[in-house]
Amino acid sequence: QVQLVESGGGLVQPGGTLRLSCAASGRIDNIVSMGWYRQAPGRQRELVAEIINGPNPNYGDSTKGRFTISGIDANNTVYLQMSSLEPGDTAVYYCYARLTPADGGGLTEYWGKGTQVAVSS
Repeated sequence: QVQLVESGGGLVQPGGTLRLSCAASGRIDNIVSMGWYRQAPGRQRELVAEIINGPNPNYGDSTKGRFTISGIDANNTVYLQMSSLEPGDTAVYYCYARLTPADGGGLTEYWGKGTQVAVSS
């Protein structure tokens, strides 16, 4: 059973930094992409950052230049370094992964339960 576990959310002041992590566990054959979306109250879920097919990052328009996503490490973990945080970054951040489980079933998308990030003075 593949699972995604996020950590690192919390409360931070404007201009501050936070680092999120997401670890994929279970029997995994190959991870095609992995990253983060976020959703604020009353707003649609939007792309934060993702890493696709190796070292190719893709960022949402509102996070480009402020957030940095790592590559997927040997423990199937990806990190999101968030800098220059703004109140508009307040949201629940969800990790996702598109991967091929070793138990079969083909390319499948998985989601974590989410971690809250709040930016406020």
